Amino acid sequence: MDATTPGPLAPEVLERDDVKRALAEHDFAAAFSLIKKWGGLSQNRIAAACQLTPGKVSTIISGQQQVTSFEVICRIADGLRIPGNMVGLADRPWERQPDSPDPPTPSAARPSDDAPWRPAVAVHLAADLTRSDLVMDRRAATRALAGAALSGAPLLDSLEGWLQPAPPADRQHRRGRIGQQEVHELEATARAFRAWDHRFGGGLRRKAVVGQLNEVASHLDEHQSPDVEQGLFRVMAYLGGTAATMAWDSGLQKQAQNYYLLALRAAHAAGDVAFGANVLAGMARQMLYRDRPQDALELVHLAQKGAAKAAGPRVRAMLHTREAWAYAAMGRAAAFRRATGDATEALAEADGSEEPYWIAYFDDAELAGVTGGRLLDMAREDPHQHAEAAAENIRNALVNRGSEAGRSHALDLIGLAECHFLLGDVTGAVDHTHRAVDAAARTRSSRVRAQLGQLYPYTVGRSSSRTVGEARARIREVLSS
Repeated sequence: MDATTPGPLAPEVLERDDVKRALAEHDFAAAFSLIKKWGGLSQNRIAAACQLTPGKVSTIISGQQQVTSFEVICRIADGLRIPGNMVGLADRPWERQPDSPDPPTPSAARPSDDAPWRPAVAVHLAADLTRSDLVMDRRAATRALAGAALSGAPLLDSLEGWLQPAPPADRQHRRGRIGQQEVHELEATARAFRAWDHRFGGGLRRKAVVGQLNEVASHLDEHQSPDVEQGLFRVMAYLGGTAATMAWDSGLQKQAQNYYLLALRAAHAAGDVAFGANVLAGMARQMLYRDRPQDALELVHLAQKGAAKAAGPRVRAMLHTREAWAYAAMGRAAAFRRATGDATEALAEADGSEEPYWIAYFDDAELAGVTGGRLLDMAREDPHQHAEAAAENIRNALVNRGSEAGRSHALDLIGLAECHFLLGDVTGAVDHTHRAVDAAARTRSSRVRAQLGQLYPYTVGRSSSRTVGEARARIREVLSS
């Protein structure tokens, strides 16, 4: 439903005490029945408005199924235009729409599938993508949250050019104005942005990263000496990768994929094969979060093929964990164990030799955290087989990387709380849920909030426990903020 259209419920329906009480208590069986009676909506109309199936609405009304998913509660509020405060949420985006008309939104440029992997293509892509991003207003960003789906198999075909050496950059006539000192300063800025994103997550500084990317593109549009040009493309790759993770963390999935593509092209132009493999791993992780493990696995294999000789032990270990993640998502437990073992062996070769700063985070704690997360994925299907091992790995990660890891720390705590719920340890689960909520509140990461939302169903149906109810209320408070 368009955000500017009035809701299907007349105001007097939402003003009824029985409707308000049912919504406040999340008694959607009663709420839907009252909406059918007083609002004149059919079951099919309710289902269509809330993006549910008629069968789902039927089971809710009959009391056979409770609404426990925070995402579904949001869909009900948005679809029926129920103000957020009536269902314990913050004001919904459509409640805050200004009266002014939407300005036209420039479309982000993206190379076609057969665009050659020339450095100039990366420069033009960066200029167009950042220009459109910098002028995108809040409402355009809201539309982008529900924008086009990610590319999958067709995208993989267009990435094969990454395996070929980059041709010389196209030469321009104007003399560049910067030297190696300025390139080093830009690299330091890119490194600071990446560290901030790793610690806090979210997109608070995303526009600053995009602005810096735009500036780098303008320098590359001039004639630079070969070493300066290579350094600028390397900075563009680093900034593009950070812009991608920040866009993703802000829920801008398509925008994130565009920045990943830019980062990959820039790394290709810079001849930085290892960072290119890292970008492909980021794209694979995005696919995994979108439940597309086969696409993710192909991206990882492309990265492994291209960086076979250039990747250090930490990069190889990280790629193996992405491979293991895909296998876990496919339910291939034996392949998961093999790939995890390969990651452990590769990381053991990291003997202190110098590796790029951007992979320094991948240590024993990160391996434990990633492994624990994947075991948790499998534990949702078979708690007795995997939940305890998942909890043990996540505990190791928490002990070894500490709260300064920000986003990762919050994700670890959420995962550990879920492990305790799966193991039937409600007391431990509640304790870790409170710690997870505290950590989540300190980040601006939509990924953290999405993961926190997975805890919510575990707290529903345990109303007899005051402590579980308190944990549920705190989860809801953070998710609706």
